[in-house]
Amino acid sequence: MDMDSEKRKAYTTRISQANRSELVVIIYELLLDSLADARQAFGKEDFDTADVELKRAQGLVCELRGSLNFEYPVSYRLVSLYRYINEQLVKSITRKKDVNLDSCERVISSLKDSFEEVSKQDTSGPVIENGQQVYAGLTYGKGSLNEVAIDAGTLGRGFQA
Repeated sequence: MDMDSEKRKAYTTRISQANRSELVVIIYELLLDSLADARQAFGKEDFDTADVELKRAQGLVCELRGSLNFEYPVSYRLVSLYRYINEQLVKSITRKKDVNLDSCERVISSLKDSFEEVSKQDTSGPVIENGQQVYAGLTYGKGSLNEVAIDAGTLGRGFQA
């Protein structure tokens, strides 16, 4: 249930272009993917894969919790939700069964939707500075969409006066 290369490439591209609030949305999406994969693995009694996905989800929750700014009161509510989610992940890992993962998915989906609205209003630039610029467009090929990445540091290469 490992992330396929196309999906990984899409996430990598989005991360390289994302501002702070968009990164939070991406982490929520990754978290939802891991929970869905864990639930699917439990359904197949593939406990090793479920364990890997749940531990990946724990790492993502830890990242979300670590990025909270407690100068804002909402952070205290978020840390409580993250604690709840982590408790369910630990129970699922130790009991080798789905323990309230559907509830976790609902909480995360709601948070993701909220942060998507916030990210629409966030006009800050990408977190990764001097990252590759990605341009996408139709080529003269068979109607396929191709992406071209250009390193900002390499634009001055070649002929220089």
